[in-house]
Amino acid sequence: MVRTVASAVRAEVEIKKSRFIAIVARAASETEARAVIASRRSAEPAARHHCSAFVYGDVHRVERSSDDGEPGGTAGTPMLDVLRGHDLTNVVAVVTRYFGGTKLGTGGLTRAYGGAVAEALGGASFLYRHRRTLMRIELPHTDAGRVESELRRRDVEIVSDEYGASAMLTVAVADTADFDATLADLTAGTVTSERLGEAYVETSAP
Repeated sequence: MVRTVASAVRAEVEIKKSRFIAIVARAASETEARAVIASRRSAEPAARHHCSAFVYGDVHRVERSSDDGEPGGTAGTPMLDVLRGHDLTNVVAVVTRYFGGTKLGTGGLTRAYGGAVAEALGGASFLYRHRRTLMRIELPHTDAGRVESELRRRDVEIVSDEYGASAMLTVAVADTADFDATLADLTAGTVTSERLGEAYVETSAP
């Protein structure tokens, strides 16, 4: 199942006096990913390389990687392979290298860059991305609290709640028929739902 990181993570490994500092962060677009890469360059201006890989999108995933001056295929590709291996999307990985004076060879570089990303992900918390149908319901204030509480108890994802003249709840559901049956049960059939479309939502459980 596709997932993403809940928040940015960092790890540092040292191999033959070369330092590899890995950052894995959320990025839902190429613009966001390149902003993270640029911020790492600004934060570590003395480093020789800032290699990167990122993946974003759900149905159609976009993948990019850069060796940033390292021998071709020794940095960005192994970093991207680690992101793929963890079934991740909407993430960017940047590994900053401070050269330690000893060449590592192509195999050593491949292991170092991929290993640094894997080390960072070892400390990550993940959110799982599910395709859900968005439904909106309008409730009188007298029923809103009870219905919302009961929906949460039944693990229905509440996307938003708005309180004005009435209460408007937007929920994300996997099975619309099952949700409508639940809603009818909770409101004695007095409230119906409006289908808004589909979207991906993130949850801590697979």
